[in-house]
Amino acid sequence: MCCASSDDTFIDPVISPSFEKVQIIVASEFDLSESYVEHGIPTFHVNYRDDSKEAFLQLTKRLDSLNLLPLLRHKDKKVVLQILSKPPTQPNRNIVNIALFFATLGTVFVSGYTQSVDILGAILFTGAIMAILGSHEMGHKLLANKHDVDATYPYFIPGLPPIGTFGALIRQKSLPPNRDALFDIGFMGPLTGFIITIIVTIIGIQLSSLVPLEPEASLLPVPLMFQLIVMLVPPSGTGAMIMLHPVAFAGWVGMVVTMLNLVPSGMFDGGHVARSVIGDRAHKIVSYLGIALLAISGWWPMAVLALFFSSTKHPGPLDDVSKLTTNRKIGAIVLVAIFILSIVPIGLSF
Repeated sequence: MCCASSDDTFIDPVISPSFEKVQIIVASEFDLSESYVEHGIPTFHVNYRDDSKEAFLQLTKRLDSLNLLPLLRHKDKKVVLQILSKPPTQPNRNIVNIALFFATLGTVFVSGYTQSVDILGAILFTGAIMAILGSHEMGHKLLANKHDVDATYPYFIPGLPPIGTFGALIRQKSLPPNRDALFDIGFMGPLTGFIITIIVTIIGIQLSSLVPLEPEASLLPVPLMFQLIVMLVPPSGTGAMIMLHPVAFAGWVGMVVTMLNLVPSGMFDGGHVARSVIGDRAHKIVSYLGIALLAISGWWPMAVLALFFSSTKHPGPLDDVSKLTTNRKIGAIVLVAIFILSIVPIGLSF
């Protein structure tokens, strides 16, 4: 739907500059206890200090000009720093992003028209869907830029009615420098998209109307957030059933997108956040719990997709030793609350 993906990390031996030069650069930022070359890779055992998170960021900038990349990990109760050659990346072809954007505009507009049989309704539906997906993906993109992570602009995916799109995604072409950056990139997309979704849903509910319940009516299961909005700003009319305006349906879609992306599995946004908060081993367990939750909720296709994404090891950030800040841990609790408010169990109706 809109999970930020990341290129696989692969280890290339350093060809240049010399080991001695690399050692001097590393020693200027870290206290070294051991230095050696392992399989052609300069490797250093470092003494981790309170300022080592910032030292690693400085080292990353210095090595970037030499086309090198640092990788910091815990190994056998030691903090090990390896210096790798930066993997080559393909240049971004924004023409593809632009073409997919306009194609998705078309398919979403057609879907909106089939719902409203009205040009204005189709335009409003298209604007609502694209605002939700676009704000979500640009949240990722802006935070990737802030942390100097190479990422593409959003790829929108055209789809079939009733929504007209299979979502959007960005592709990360480099790893985040540390857990803070990994968290920020995963966090900002769902948060921004959820805020826009709330606005869209409020507008959509005001454009909807209450009608008598029809015995053969098809009812949508709705999340808690949707019910709260209906209680606070109810639609006009009388009756027990809401005839949803296309904009209100777009708000419902936005909540489904938020829920699916916050599942803490694989390379989903929730997976990035979980990986940054609880680390590699615990993330593997949480990933499968998230898949089970999807299956129990009735979202079998997404459960299968999450299982596929979870089959590949999450690469983590370059610095996987430094800890997440307290404010970001609080932010993780906020995302859990958003996830709960957005859960759409297929077996329940409203």
